[in-house]
Amino acid sequence: MNLCGQPQNRGVNNFVGTLAFNRFEYCPSTTLNKAGYLDNSLRISPLNGYVNLNVNLTSGSKADRLEELRKKTSACTICPHLAKSRTQVVFGVGNPEAKLMFVGEAPGADEDEQGEPFVGRAGQLLTKMIAAMELTRAQVYIANVLKCRPDMPPNTSGNRKPTRDEMEACLPYLRAQVAVIGPQVIVALGATAVEGLFGPQKTPISRLRGTWLELDGVPVRPTFHPSYLLRNQNLTEKRKVWEDLLAAMERLNLPISEKQRGFFLKA
Repeated sequence: MNLCGQPQNRGVNNFVGTLAFNRFEYCPSTTLNKAGYLDNSLRISPLNGYVNLNVNLTSGSKADRLEELRKKTSACTICPHLAKSRTQVVFGVGNPEAKLMFVGEAPGADEDEQGEPFVGRAGQLLTKMIAAMELTRAQVYIANVLKCRPDMPPNTSGNRKPTRDEMEACLPYLRAQVAVIGPQVIVALGATAVEGLFGPQKTPISRLRGTWLELDGVPVRPTFHPSYLLRNQNLTEKRKVWEDLLAAMERLNLPISEKQRGFFLKA
């Protein structure tokens, strides 16, 4: 069952009718119109805003549909404070046909400046993790739950955790990305990404990782955020993340060498 109590055996592309609803409040049934558009104006509570996607999710190339969605996302002002403070919307990057999708929590300062997710130190580590899978960033798709950098108080540096309200407001855009791309596996990077996708969790990320969740019929593998590994260089923690990536590779039927299976077992 999904978060709305509906069967999960419906494919992602058949589930887009509920993409824009606040999953924590209600989950009414909607349908695409004849042109393949999700064109309802839908209330996002408690921000009292409206997301009118009006994006074609069913016809044209995936690249074209993502570009249409990107333009819609770039004009979003549902969170006025974020629209005011952002340099630009950080939509996502990678292969529109990707089988593997990575989802983080929100852009940081580097991402806000460059307009691409995961380009700072944590992003550089993520690139290395992807390379260890014998993949490239161009072969996967990378996005965040929140498309704008969370604003910071004046004269302060660093990043803050997105609020639940902010993530709820932005989630329809991410779910639309998932619907268009149709990945076979999503890797959720960190506790905040998991919270953004599934709501507040009583189970800590240390126990959620190593398990499978499901979003609109797509298997989701939670794991630690790359920034956690930058703070914790312990080989055991690196191995835990690598085991999650191995599980994703196995689910995707990707070749795994004996060398790869042995990564991070010995110093």
